[in-house]
Order: sequence, then C-alpha cells, then structure tokens
Amino acid sequence: MTSEEVKSLVLEMGADLCGIAPVERFAGAPEGFHPRDIWPGCRSVLVFACRLPEGALDATSCIPYTFACNRLNADVDSLTLALARRLEDRGLKSVPLPSDDPSEHWEAQREHARGVLSLRHAGWLAGMGSLGRNNLLVNDRLGNMLHLGAVLLDADLEGDPPANYGACPDGCSLCIESCPRSALDGVTVDQKACRPLSNCRNERGFILKKCWTCRKVCPNRSGIAGAKAAEPC
Repeated sequence: MTSEEVKSLVLEMGADLCGIAPVERFAGAPEGFHPRDIWPGCRSVLVFACRLPEGALDATSCIPYTFACNRLNADVDSLTLALARRLEDRGLKSVPLPSDDPSEHWEAQREHARGVLSLRHAGWLAGMGSLGRNNLLVNDRLGNMLHLGAVLLDADLEGDPPANYGACPDGCSLCIESCPRSALDGVTVDQKACRPLSNCRNERGFILKKCWTCRKVCPNRSGIAGAKAAEPC
C-alpha cells in the first residue's frame, strides 16, 4: 500500500486527521521510548486523530468533558485495533498502540507517567500540527481538539511534511497564566501539580477530569487563524 492509500483507509474508517512519520524522524526520542524500542521492525509510524466536540469545553459541569474524553479514548483504541487488522489484511504488519493507558513508566515521587510513545510528538513528526506551550498538539483546521492514536508499520512509507505554522500566537502565555495549579512552564507539565484536578476521584469512585483550562483558553483551540488550511489528508 502507498502512503495515500493508507491515509485514505484511516479517514474512511472514521479518523478526522492523519499523518505518517518515517521512523528516522524519531532520532531524538528518549531512550526506551523510540518506536523501535517498542518494535524493532518499525519503519513508519501512522498517527491519526479524532475530534473532541468543542462544546464540552464550555460546560460548567465536568461531566460532559470527562465523558467526551473517556469515550474518545475508547473510540480511538477501537479504531486503532480495527485499523491494524485491516492493514494486516492488506499486507502491512502493524503494531497498535493505546491512546492513553496502560503504560509502564512511573516516577512515584514526581507522580510522573509516560506513555510507551509520546503521541503528541509523533503527531508533530507526522506533520499533523505544532506543539503549543500548553503541551498540546495544535492543528491548523482542528486546533487542539485532538485525541490521538497510532500504529507502527513495517513499510517504508512517504512521510508528511512538517507543519508550516506555529501553535501559539507570538507572546501568548494564557495557558501558563491561567493554570489553576501553576503546572505549565511552556515546555512541559508538572504532572504532580496537575493530577489533583485532571484526574480526581470522587466519593463514588469515578475518575473525573475537573480542569481543562489549558485547552479552553488557547486562542487557537478551534484552529489557527491565518494559517493555510490543510486539506483533509
């Protein structure tokens, strides 16, 4: 299959956005978190995204946002597995990755987790957007309303060009200034500070996402004004 055939299949199956990164682009990945650390046979990484409904950001209750994120994670994982099977049926060996959990890396003192592969960095390397100061991948058409999935492939596929736009307006630091836990520094997220609101267990045992300020206040949350709009891949 060609790169265009693979991406057409992803969109046909329900993704809103996709891109491909040759494995050579991951040369700067931390030790242990390179695609070939997961699977030595990887030659390309297929990354895709499903869109979060923007209205969930404007609800005063945390329930709609929690529901939307949880459901999207499940939908992306279902799509990842179905896609891996379809690609293998067409001759491409595929290794599916989770959109969120499970993961192994955990630094207890910092309460810092790390997925087996950074999907936002993979999306950046696959030309799907730029990384913002809020640590989110921002696309010109869909803004930061992205939930990401990925499949490792054993084929040398043509990669998508890097995004030709920045994720943040010049001088903007709204996400950093607005974070109620002061968890952002423009480079990374202090997970220990963020976690009490982003993953809060209530008395009934439900894990609720009580804060999404960094996503909501972003001026480019819905897309990047002035950027050359990309056609659906």
